[in-house]
Amino acid sequence: MKTIGIVAEYNPFHTGHAWHIQETRRLFYEETAVVAVMSGNWVQRGECAVTDKWTRTEMALAGGADLVLELPTVWATTSAEGFAKGAVSLLAATGVVDVLSFGSECGESPPLRVLARCLNSPDFSRALRRALGPKKSFAQCRRQAVETLLGPGTAALLDLPNNNLGVEYLRFLPPNMEAVTVPRRGAGHDSPFAGDGFPSASLLRQKLRAGDVTGVSPFLPFPWKGEAADMKHLERTLIARLRSMTLAETETLPDSGDGLAARLLFAARQTANLEELYTLTKTRTYTHARVRRLALYALLGLREQDRPAAPPYIRVLGFNRRGRDVLRKMNETAMIPFSVKPAHIPRFSPETQALFTLEERFTDLYSLCFPTPRPGGLEWTTNPVIKL
Repeated sequence: MKTIGIVAEYNPFHTGHAWHIQETRRLFYEETAVVAVMSGNWVQRGECAVTDKWTRTEMALAGGADLVLELPTVWATTSAEGFAKGAVSLLAATGVVDVLSFGSECGESPPLRVLARCLNSPDFSRALRRALGPKKSFAQCRRQAVETLLGPGTAALLDLPNNNLGVEYLRFLPPNMEAVTVPRRGAGHDSPFAGDGFPSASLLRQKLRAGDVTGVSPFLPFPWKGEAADMKHLERTLIARLRSMTLAETETLPDSGDGLAARLLFAARQTANLEELYTLTKTRTYTHARVRRLALYALLGLREQDRPAAPPYIRVLGFNRRGRDVLRKMNETAMIPFSVKPAHIPRFSPETQALFTLEERFTDLYSLCFPTPRPGGLEWTTNPVIKL
């Protein structure tokens, strides 16, 4: 049986995600198992997921995944490079994943592999140092360096978000793992429209947070249940956190350099509105996504030193019958411990326990993002989703 790895946020899981899984399976002529590494309760755009990780796991299992593993918050909320590095490391650590599948706008892997090799090369490092300068974001400098080495046509692939993320996956792909890419269909990233019958996840989140469940239901694997999480419920909490922080404390947050920490603190004293905070802080040098992530790190109390070099354990969020077979195989192949139940955590290393303790805090904060606040302690009381 071929085992396929997919990295996703599933925020929420929708018909486009199900199509990706189906298309990936269609590429192989044997039985396949799909292992998804999924972000937990906080996501890369610097905000809360629209619903909790266990509900999104249930959606993923209903939509075609067989085993769902958690990408811890310390990687799930970082840049594309850190996100990809953490996720691919987890897939490799299972010892069972044969193929990584990801969506891309270009729909073919050879040009993305060329880009990945370029970004890992000493020539790129030298070109990037020459490109770095004031009033330019890192992404702009990175693209300029690639254009110098590979030309404008190839460098332009990095302008599209799924191509860019795919290149990062390929940069960290282990030698024993294949990779395939499926052409991305439907609405573009953050588009307010549905395309080819597949909506953007941002459109679905917008509708869910506005209470438009009827407009969303056709795109979900089963009817929506419960409330939608929204950062607006922690808006003043986040601003209060920033106003109470010193510059020295803020500079311990990940990716806070180049004067961004000071600018964020200054903006927090000018407004109590999150969107205005992001707008006041953003410049050509500091992208909107980077600003949002830094503000989230402040809320969570996430420091640079809290992120280990690699994931120390694997957290199982849910599985079906085929996924259970994969877990049995992982008993023999996994390179790091894996946890099916929270009760397993005290048996693991101090590093693992420290990371889980952080995740416990992050989930307790996430529980306040709902119109009706949820209780604390859910990391210890919630077991994996099982669909046998």
